[in-house]
Amino acid sequence: MDNDKYLKGTTTVGVVCTDGIVLASEQRATMGNFIASKTAKKVYQIDDLVAMTTAGSVGDAQQLVRLVNVESQLYKMRRNESMTIKGIATLMSNFLNANRYYPMMVQLLIGGVDKNGPGIYSLDALGGSIEETRISATGSGSPMAYGVLEDQYREEMTVKEGLDLAIRAIHNATKRDSASGENIDVVVITKEAFRRLDPEEVKSIRTSLSK
Repeated sequence: MDNDKYLKGTTTVGVVCTDGIVLASEQRATMGNFIASKTAKKVYQIDDLVAMTTAGSVGDAQQLVRLVNVESQLYKMRRNESMTIKGIATLMSNFLNANRYYPMMVQLLIGGVDKNGPGIYSLDALGGSIEETRISATGSGSPMAYGVLEDQYREEMTVKEGLDLAIRAIHNATKRDSASGENIDVVVITKEAFRRLDPEEVKSIRTSLSK
């Protein structure tokens, strides 16, 4: 099996800010050279103030979303509090590692805000988990996205600034990676709220960044 082909076709970005986090993804889904969908969902809400981006096999990603959503809700019912971002990342890491002989072909970003503040973790198909303290990107367009992120990220960035940076990174990746494209799905999470941007708002920001 050529595992590499299952890890292509996406660009997702995560930005850690002083007052929250930003997660973003383009919405093209591909099967080889075929564009299967132009409105694919790749950023999922998995708890009140937690989201996960997915790159790789759509079926595997959706199964993991269902799993972590159920587990986080059960934890909340039993403990009367939400799981931490690290706790959710550890749960997913353990599950992926337990299935390493029949791995799920995914790359994930799990991010949100908990009692410890904003945080993002990146996970690979075998359960490797890394805490990202600044920026992260996954998928076939990630090299282009990293070029923008590394150049323009700065310490003490607010979610407003992180929002513009994430959209700029995805926008540039879609210009150079044929497996990434179409609209951009963006989620902003602060300690007050989980917010998914309206497509028209994203379009307006993309237009302003192109000027």
